[in-house]
Amino acid sequence: MKLVFATNNLNKLKEVQEMLPSSIELLSLKDINSFDEIDETETTLEGNAKLKADYITNKFSYNCFADDTGLEVESLNGKPGVYSARFAGEPSNSENNMQKLLLDLENKENRKAQFRTAVSLNLDGKQFLFEGICKGDILTKKHGEKGFGYDPIFKPEGFKKSFAEMTSAEKNTVSHRGIAIKKLVTFLSDYKK
Repeated sequence: MKLVFATNNLNKLKEVQEMLPSSIELLSLKDINSFDEIDETETTLEGNAKLKADYITNKFSYNCFADDTGLEVESLNGKPGVYSARFAGEPSNSENNMQKLLLDLENKENRKAQFRTAVSLNLDGKQFLFEGICKGDILTKKHGEKGFGYDPIFKPEGFKKSFAEMTSAEKNTVSHRGIAIKKLVTFLSDYKK
């Protein structure tokens, strides 16, 4: 089965590729010659995931899935949420986003947070949604060199290290995206046209 993953994020692509069975051929946007920037204009993670999947399916006629992920911090009323990738404004980059978040949490005792991923799958004219949640805490400073995004300052529940200190295999077993993709893979394994 060929499936397009509607992302330009090579880190995400690699992470997801490692989790898919060999029966699924994962195509990137580059593989289908899609170089359009798909603006995430929705106000929910689910909305953005659907928007990206629909764009690719409608324009290129591929079965496709897309995701959107947000970091939801309890003491910030769920922020940055859907705006996680551009939390610190332009130019949007992980370092600026982490620094802003650490500053916003400077005097807050409650550092509980969760990563939430919504995956929208367009398959044979139908649309399916999957969700993954990973609860944890925001650290007071960066730890680790691996991963991307907020990984150096997020410590998942039950662990003594940040996502950025884990191997990709370790992270994939507990991460929000890992959970959502596992649901997707299970669904695809059982799927009958």
